Amino acid sequence: MSILGAILGGAAGFAVGGPIGALVGAAGGYAVQHFGESDAAAGEPSPLGEDATKQGTFTIGVIALGAKMAKADGRVTPDEIAAFKRVFCTAPEDEKDVAALFNRAKQDTAGFEAYARQLARVLEGAHEVKEEVIDCLFEIAIADGEVHPSELKFLEDVAEILGLSPSDFARIRAVHMAADGGDPFAVLGLHHDAENAEIKARYRQLARDNHPDKLMAEGLPEGVIAVANQKLARINAAYDDIAKSRGIR
Repeated sequence: MSILGAILGGAAGFAVGGPIGALVGAAGGYAVQHFGESDAAAGEPSPLGEDATKQGTFTIGVIALGAKMAKADGRVTPDEIAAFKRVFCTAPEDEKDVAALFNRAKQDTAGFEAYARQLARVLEGAHEVKEEVIDCLFEIAIADGEVHPSELKFLEDVAEILGLSPSDFARIRAVHMAADGGDPFAVLGLHHDAENAEIKARYRQLARDNHPDKLMAEGLPEGVIAVANQKLARINAAYDDIAKSRGIR
């Protein structure tokens, strides 16, 4: 059974409350309990593993934010829906439940802050996973060929709530948007006068932080890992461009 299927089916060991839990309940899920309480906490092993609550909250939280992201400019396009499905390549048996969650959350952009705050708490200390949230939302935002100013403001606000710095957001934006001129330094979050040693160190750090294997260990969905692969490819290309121009070996 998938993580999402277990959540929506009320499997023992998964517990979540707050706005994300309320969304599950409103969309017809069965596993709404008080956040942090579970059979696992009472001594019963969770069939989903130790990180079931974190994985499930991540999945449902990003589904909710993805829906609100698609609605941020006032309309949800077929391209955005397709991008959403690509990022969350859900099991066929989960599609109806995912659609219910998405449709419930996309009604308007009101309340997205509450979802983002709950994600921030669940993902405390998992900086790379927080970045993946914004990466996935960018994939939805750019799906229709442009990023509307209201969508960009939405992304900035979510990033701030998650605890990402303005420089983090600028770097993530540069990875996804041609508006930054394809500047390889922006993709690495560096100034053009950065020393070669700093460039090497930043590249190695980003390559480690964004490696799919590391994110797979966090239990992220397959579609999210695909987004991470694309991001890592852009980071590699940016470093290659800089290394070539600087003669870095």
